Amino acid sequence: MVSELAVATVALVMVTASFPFYLYGAWIMIDADVVSWDVLVYHLQVIGIGLALNTIPVVTWMIPRVANQIGGIVAVHAFFGLQAYAMLLVGLTGIVRILQVKLAHDLYGDPTQDVDLDDLHEHMPAWRRRLRVGVFGYVFFWILAYLLGVIRYLLRYPVIAS
Repeated sequence: MVSELAVATVALVMVTASFPFYLYGAWIMIDADVVSWDVLVYHLQVIGIGLALNTIPVVTWMIPRVANQIGGIVAVHAFFGLQAYAMLLVGLTGIVRILQVKLAHDLYGDPTQDVDLDDLHEHMPAWRRRLRVGVFGYVFFWILAYLLGVIRYLLRYPVIAS
């Protein structure tokens, strides 16, 4: 049987490994002069890997164990983790609408069109703001949950820390 320490270490490594994918995914969008369909798909692939690396340990190992371990740091860690995913949902509600409008105006097929996104739909500024709030909120709460998770790991498995 695999020890709890081994599973916890694999979970920590996977969650830690997700962060460079988030950073690189952000860099792809920041660095792109024009967001073509290929750039968007590549960005989503990179971000998807990061989300998978983070979500798999959360769903398969952390969530099933949280009820048996509920306490101060675990509760706060779980709270910030839930907030991160809630902010991700907020961002997704914005990106879905933006994607629909950009597809309707063929901005992915012909990304060289000189169009102000806010002129495409009356609600575009709100959707873009929702996307930004969701993304930054996810990263903010993810970092808080991650740091608390590392602290929890070091407190629970002191053999590794020494």
